Amino acid sequence: APCRWGSQFNVPPSAQFVARPVGICSMMKLPVQASAEGLDAAFVGVPLDTGTSNRPGARFGPRQIRAESAMVRRYNGSTGAAPFDSLQVADIGDVNVNLYNLPDSCRLIRESYQKIVASGCVPLTLGGDHTITYPILQAVAEKHGPVGLVHVDAHTDTGDRALGEKIYHGTPFRRCVEEGLLDCSRVVQIGIRGSSYDPDPYKYCRDQGFRVVPAEECWRKSLVPLMGEVRKQMGDKPVYISFDIDGLDPAYAPGTGTPEIAGLTPAQALEIIRGCKGLNIVGCDLVEVAPMYDVSGNTALLGANLLFEMLCVLPGV
Repeated sequence: APCRWGSQFNVPPSAQFVARPVGICSMMKLPVQASAEGLDAAFVGVPLDTGTSNRPGARFGPRQIRAESAMVRRYNGSTGAAPFDSLQVADIGDVNVNLYNLPDSCRLIRESYQKIVASGCVPLTLGGDHTITYPILQAVAEKHGPVGLVHVDAHTDTGDRALGEKIYHGTPFRRCVEEGLLDCSRVVQIGIRGSSYDPDPYKYCRDQGFRVVPAEECWRKSLVPLMGEVRKQMGDKPVYISFDIDGLDPAYAPGTGTPEIAGLTPAQALEIIRGCKGLNIVGCDLVEVAPMYDVSGNTALLGANLLFEMLCVLPGV
């Protein structure tokens, strides 16, 4: 069939043959299947925003990212990457989270990802708020051991607690440190910025051995040199990419719950992800897209393209 291009792999259909509004709303209009069995990589949604501290709405992120992903095509014309020529990829739907119980949602996410990771599939996650990275990394580290982390965000997400709670979208990486899920010597946080409640807001991160790259160090420059250093830091051990859309400036990505001014540009986001090519990437996520704050759909479109770029740098592409 023309939409499959005669390939043995799942391939996004061409809009030359299948109209973009036609069909089930899956990521890149790929086939939908019930599990990760037989897949090299899978897109999976986690529609949870119970851990949000400011504006809610990221529970609708996966749905809108999928809708906007109809614009994303088969090949990466800039890098030459052809992920669908070598990897079997599909959309495996959403984790059935419990919107009324955040710890139970974390359990459901962890158990779902244990199955995905055990099958040998690399998960590419559509969030959801950043809380979801904590149970995902529990599952990933269970298989791979402590992982390196390339974390793009406006916030370090290493708080201890808020309103008495230790699990919300501002604490996932502190919980990960406490449970030994991260190789702290191989953690880099890029794009961090904004006001704080503490005179030294990055102290905890640096005390753990994280490399923190504030947004000010990224202004008006290419991040290609930075990513050269990051690749050396990460080496050949397992790496996880966690990308909060609020790492980008709200001029480009207003559809998010906790926006901070003076952030990264989309071009810098591409430099970061493309700079991860060659790393031993074992999972990725794109979180905090809250579509109702951007009626243009551009924030979700950015998210869809960044997830495609993550797919393009996976091992084996």
